[in-house]
Amino acid sequence: MIVYTKLWETMKKKNFSTYTLREKCGIDSKTVRRLKTNENIETKTLDKICAALDCKIEDIIEYIKD
Repeated sequence: MIVYTKLWETMKKKNFSTYTLREKCGIDSKTVRRLKTNENIETKTLDKICAALDCKIEDIIEYIKD
């Protein structure tokens, strides 16, 4: 299972709100909801998030074996 717990930690460290994330990435509130509930999102969205946060993919997602 892919989880986005690290995303919220990275956002907190960089003083990013979900509003800032939406504005910088051009993603909608539905996508933020999907992130919060660990649902599938497109890889281009992950790319936008990494660019906005200036981080690596492993700073925002983690694989946890079921």
